[in-house]
Amino acid sequence: MALAEWEGGRYRSAPDIVVLARAYEEGRVLVSCDCHTIPPLVQQLASTGQHHAGVILVASRSFRPTDVGGLLEALCGLTGQVDNWEDELVFLKRVP
Repeated sequence: MALAEWEGGRYRSAPDIVVLARAYEEGRVLVSCDCHTIPPLVQQLASTGQHHAGVILVASRSFRPTDVGGLLEALCGLTGQVDNWEDELVFLKRVP
């Protein structure tokens, strides 16, 4: 679900830490193109003993914004690869 749709867009302009905390409460893995600020934030959470429900990062050089099919295929390819997403950080890779 897109952030703009999740809970009526309530978290659309919320700080990343707030989004991650709420996603953790609901057991939602965050899929983000923000490969610059999310990794340090996840590292900060780990250093303070806080948790997140999982993060999948999508590098803009790996997927064009219009390549929805490729993105979905790669996301579906992750199914079953990780048993427990809690505190996992994965960079999404294109399916060969």
